[in-house]
Amino acid sequence: MSEQITLYTSKSSPYAHRVELALAEVGASYQSHEISLQHKPRWYAHRINPANEVPAMTYGGPLVPPTRPSADSTKITQSLIINEFTADLYPDSTFTPKNAVSRAKARFFIETVEKKFVPHCRAFIWRGGSTDALTNSLEYLQTILPENAKFAVCNDFTIADAAIAPFIAQLVVSLDNNLGGYIDGEAEKVLATLRGPKCSKVWRYWQAIREWPSFRATFDEDYTRAVFLTTCPQIRARTQAARDRMVTRLHRREIRRPHVFEVTDHDSSLCT
Repeated sequence: MSEQITLYTSKSSPYAHRVELALAEVGASYQSHEISLQHKPRWYAHRINPANEVPAMTYGGPLVPPTRPSADSTKITQSLIINEFTADLYPDSTFTPKNAVSRAKARFFIETVEKKFVPHCRAFIWRGGSTDALTNSLEYLQTILPENAKFAVCNDFTIADAAIAPFIAQLVVSLDNNLGGYIDGEAEKVLATLRGPKCSKVWRYWQAIREWPSFRATFDEDYTRAVFLTTCPQIRARTQAARDRMVTRLHRREIRRPHVFEVTDHDSSLCT
């Protein structure tokens, strides 16, 4: 394949990591350009992605510097769409499940991950979201992972696995280092679930992912930890302050509430 590919990525974005995994799996030749999530250049939204989000890809057209994208190239956005496009470009790679049944399973897994796991994972790490919602989503993943396959669909790392791997990776780094928007003690609860019998397949699945060559080549655990160290303490402080304010408000309401005793036929102890 001779068409040029340029990936606009960010090292801290799990969505961009999805695409890096896909391109590594198919062995694509491409150039990469890092976009700062905090300081995106003006030309990016104008010339690449009107939504001003990463990742994005240009395909075709002349090979030009990433900061001067050609109008002749096709611009492709959103990680799952880019990964489908990549799989279509390399249909003979193991990244693409080989039969209709496996492809249907992959689509189901991807949709489930996107709707039932990713939102709770992101909310827990970055906003101190519900611990129960996250553990429930992990337990649901347990029910859809196969019994006798290494990965989500088969023994090959496919488009289905690229959809979830970056998010599990960030979650585990967050939990192992107690770095996130959640309050103290919540990481231990999630880890107990993740490593326990209710999520045994999920934990085994993560072990397979972390040893896979394309994942090892694209995931920087030290960098991810450094990002969490920089950002998460402030997020946690805000989360704790918000919870403290909520407790205070509830306490004040309780003090103001009049105590009313209702006498019923079943409350004979209050009758005289």
